[in-house]
Amino acid sequence: MRLIALLSAITLLAYPFAVYYGLNNYGIGSVAIVLVVLFTLRIFVGNSVPLKELKYIAWLSGISGVVLTLLGMIFKDEGWFTFYPVMVNLFMLIVFVTSLFQKQSIIERLARLQDPNLPDTAILYTRKVTVVWSVFFVINGLTSLTTCFLTMEIWTLYNGLISYLLMGTLFSIEFIIRKRVQTSGA
Repeated sequence: MRLIALLSAITLLAYPFAVYYGLNNYGIGSVAIVLVVLFTLRIFVGNSVPLKELKYIAWLSGISGVVLTLLGMIFKDEGWFTFYPVMVNLFMLIVFVTSLFQKQSIIERLARLQDPNLPDTAILYTRKVTVVWSVFFVINGLTSLTTCFLTMEIWTLYNGLISYLLMGTLFSIEFIIRKRVQTSGA
C-alpha cells in the first residue's frame, strides 16, 4: 500500500507536466482515464495518512480531481484540468485556517508527531507558521487560478515548477528560522 501511495503522490506532484505532455501527445480521453485512476487511488490511499486533516485533503483533492477530469472529458475541454492546483490550494488553505481556531494548529499537530512535549514558545511559533502558510496558500491559489486563463505552457511552468520552488523556499526559510528559535530558546 505504501508503494501505491508513493507512486500516487509522485504522479500528482508531476500533475502539470503529465497533463501538458499527455494532452499534447495522447489527447483528452487518454489523459482523463489515467487521471481518474490516479485520483481514485489518491482517495483510497488517503486513509493511510496520520492526521485526519491530511486525510480530508487527500479525499477532497482526489474527488475534485475526478470531477474536474470527468468534466474535461465530457466537455472535451482541457481547461477543466487546470483547476486542480487551485482546488488543492483551497483545501490546504481551509485546513490551515480552520486549525487556527482549534486548540492546536495543523503545524503544531505535525510538530507533535516528532515531539509530543512542545514548550509554549514552540506552540506560539507553530501558530505563526500556520498563519504564514495560510497566506502562502491564498497567494499561490490566486496565482494558480490566474494561470488557468493563460496558455498551457504558462500554467505548466507556474504550477509544475515555480509554485514548488516557492513552496520549497518558504519551507527552507521556515526550517532555518525554526532551528534558530530552537537553539536560542526564544
